[in-house]
Amino acid sequence: MTNLITVITAVHPPAAKFLADAYKSLTEQQLPDGWDWQWVIQEDGETDGVTPHLPDDPRISFGQGRQGRAAVARTLGLSRAEGEYVKVLDADDMLTPGALARDLQALASDSSLGWATSRVLDLLPDGSTVGFDQDPPEGPIERGAVLQHWKAHNYRAQVHPATLFMRRDLLLALGGWMALPASEDTGLLMALSAVSRGHFSAETGLLYRKWPGQATNQAAHVHEGERQARFAVVEARARTLAAMEGWQYPAEQ
Repeated sequence: MTNLITVITAVHPPAAKFLADAYKSLTEQQLPDGWDWQWVIQEDGETDGVTPHLPDDPRISFGQGRQGRAAVARTLGLSRAEGEYVKVLDADDMLTPGALARDLQALASDSSLGWATSRVLDLLPDGSTVGFDQDPPEGPIERGAVLQHWKAHNYRAQVHPATLFMRRDLLLALGGWMALPASEDTGLLMALSAVSRGHFSAETGLLYRKWPGQATNQAAHVHEGERQARFAVVEARARTLAAMEGWQYPAEQ
């Protein structure tokens, strides 16, 4: 019997052209014996603009639904997730070789870990890459540490939610991705960190493509009023979850 890692990708037509690169990065993953991946691709909408870009592979499950942005698409895709673990892969990003195996090793070897992340390199339009200067050390990340860093560094976490690898039951218990127009993955990251220890791999696990059409490059993403509202509810949810677990974040200094 094959054990599965479910890779979930939300996509809309402008990003569909990048699915071939994402797929190539998946086919280059080497997993332990008895393991394979399932790729759940969920279109945010019901158009004819994505299907021409879908690779022909029986491990791919494609679905469509009413447009509601990435959080809705990914959470709808969860209905078809068969794996014990769930990995996020945005349509315009690429995994590096060994990324899935490293994530799997981290969680399979330590039952106290609920999620894993890895180092990211931004992939610029000219093909060059840029790293992040606040990566944590390789190893476990204690509960609450992500929110503390996020608050102390102008709402920028020390690990990237686009690299999340999670236990599926924990993801479901938290309700999937937050119902927000943006920062839905940051909200999930904070919730995961509120209830479970995580793990960081210092080896690069993702190439994060920078291009004009990406959601985080749109003016609405940085609208200050909406940004404040998103971050307020992200923080409130994380703190509430931590309190329900009988553990609270240290008082802010």
